[in-house]
Order: sequence, then structure tokens, then C-alpha cells
Amino acid sequence: MIWEVHSLKYADRNARTRADSFLDDDDHASQHDMDYFIWVLRCGDQVILVDTGYDEAEAAARNRPIRIDAVSALAPLGLRPEDISTLICTHLHYDHAGGLHLFPNATIHLQAAEMAFATGPCMCDAHIRDPFTADHICEAVKRVYSGRVQFHDGDGQVADGVTVHCVGGHSTGLQIVRVRTESGWMVLASDASHYYENLFSRKFFPIVVNKEEMLSGFDRCLELASDKSLIVPGHDPLVRKLFPQDGPDYVHRLDKGLIKDFPF
Repeated sequence: MIWEVHSLKYADRNARTRADSFLDDDDHASQHDMDYFIWVLRCGDQVILVDTGYDEAEAAARNRPIRIDAVSALAPLGLRPEDISTLICTHLHYDHAGGLHLFPNATIHLQAAEMAFATGPCMCDAHIRDPFTADHICEAVKRVYSGRVQFHDGDGQVADGVTVHCVGGHSTGLQIVRVRTESGWMVLASDASHYYENLFSRKFFPIVVNKEEMLSGFDRCLELASDKSLIVPGHDPLVRKLFPQDGPDYVHRLDKGLIKDFPF
């Protein structure tokens, strides 16, 4: 099966510096913007949502406003929350799992290692648990008890042409998503590489629980993608410049290929 891939930007944070994005960077003071995305995979009538973003309550709690909520963001694609039956959660950080409750009919595909991490003893440490929100983790646990979580242990298949692969690094159970498109095998790297520069310059993102796994995750992305230009980082504003807009200015089509020369 050949899938369409759409990226939907729902928030941004522009009061950031390069020190917020790269450890030990020579230029630590320059402004460095961050975009927040969810992704939609479509093949005929089949739809898979990758990550959920976070809602207005979480935005207020963290003082990180959103530009559009996930429900409204899906509308231009003709989708309603109740239409989503398959949801890949790359990891349980607030900005990727903060909208799980918005999709009550979805079965969540999640790494077993991520659930164990998010509910385990490491969460006693304030620094490690900071990117997580308890209500989001409780929602994931409720889905387990309602039979709506499919756990993966490493590599797993979600659908024909869509697979997940645990890489860890940023979070213990972080998974990347490999999608067969007309342009080749695309890898939605999520936070395995927040920016292209993390991957191609092999720079650590400051939130990292295992540096060795973060480095091997870079390699895994390169192995799984048909071409390096088909690796899509999780938070890079450059994505919106490299791929064509498809409808509103926050929606871009990734499977058709680049509209500019790839700079890496």
C-alpha cells in the first residue's frame, strides 16, 4: 500500500535559543525556533494519526500556547476525532500524547518500553518526568484497560506499508514511523531528531535519557529511509519550507517530495 503523508503544525515556540536545541553548540545564544506537528497518513479510506499534540488546558498549564487544536487541525482533511481508529503515539511526552483523550475510538500503538518508563521509578525524578503529564499517562493506562492499546516491542507493523521501530534516546520507548509513499520509504523521526541538524550533524538534543541510543537512532533513521531527504524531523520549521503546502498554511504534503533542494 502507498500512503499519503500530511504534516499539521499546531503550535510553535520562537523564544528559544540554540542552547535549547543542541548540547555543546558553539553558537548557544542565537534564536532557534521550534514547530510542533502531528501527522496524518491516508491510503484510500484508511487513516492513521501519528501523535496528538496537546490541548488548551495543557497549553495554559505550561504557558505554551497552541495555534490550533488537533480537532480543528484535522477538519480541512475532512476528518473528525471519532473517525480516527488507529493512532500511533511515538512517545508519551505532553506535546505528543497530550490529546489522547480527544480520540476516544482510537487504538493506540505504543512501545511497551515507553509505558514502563512513564509509569516506573524514573518518574520519581522531577527532571526526567518534566516532559510528561500525569493525566496523559492516566489516559494511556485507561486505554489499556479498555483494550485499546496495542503494544510493540521493538519493530512492529501497524498496517501494510506502515511500521514502527523503537529507538529510545530522547525517551526510553520513543518509536519512529516508517511509511511507504510514492517517493519511497519515508521516516517520521518524531523526537529521534527534533531538527535536521540533530541528525545530520549528530548533535544531541538536551532532553536525552540515553545518549548512545540517541546516536544509534540517527543511524536507524538513515537505514530505514529510502533517501535522507525522506527523513522528517519532529520539530523543524524547515519542513514547511521544503514540502508543499496543502490547504491551510499549517498543512503540508510530505509524500509528494521536496519543492526545494535538500540542504543536507
